[in-house]
Amino acid sequence: MHYIAFFVLLTTAVLADAGPQHFSFSPPVGSGSGSQYSLTGEGRITAVRVWENSNGYIFGFQFRYGSVWSLVAGHKSGQVLEMELFEGEAFVQISGKHNHYLYSVVFTTNRGRSLFAGQPVGHSFNMYPEHSGAELRFISGRVHGAITSIGAHWADFNPAANRTKH
Repeated sequence: MHYIAFFVLLTTAVLADAGPQHFSFSPPVGSGSGSQYSLTGEGRITAVRVWENSNGYIFGFQFRYGSVWSLVAGHKSGQVLEMELFEGEAFVQISGKHNHYLYSVVFTTNRGRSLFAGQPVGHSFNMYPEHSGAELRFISGRVHGAITSIGAHWADFNPAANRTKH
């Protein structure tokens, strides 16, 4: 009888820990010409780098997941701007301006901090998750010289789901 009670308690704890997962997607903005990119990694985003050029274009992005930097989407051209996140901090909004290229981008965190890069030229966009508590998990889009489009992928962060079994 004790085994059954223990099993029920353990199952309840595991199911409660998993909880519902919320995913959403902010469709890409920009012209969308060029080659595809996707910046992904394991774990939570802990920093971002953005390369901006003096002509106002956004040339590249890079995320750090945990302590590992992703590949660069686009190019390391122009001035690099970097923002490191605090423990428990996450990106909850991406906004900016676009035309054919991405002219500016603003990454905003759940603590109200922002990284601004580029020039405020073109059409405005604003991306955020559909569910409170969700955060930026990765971005995708296209690049042709500079970044021509960006889309955002949002989800709850579940540390248990990101652990690998050894």
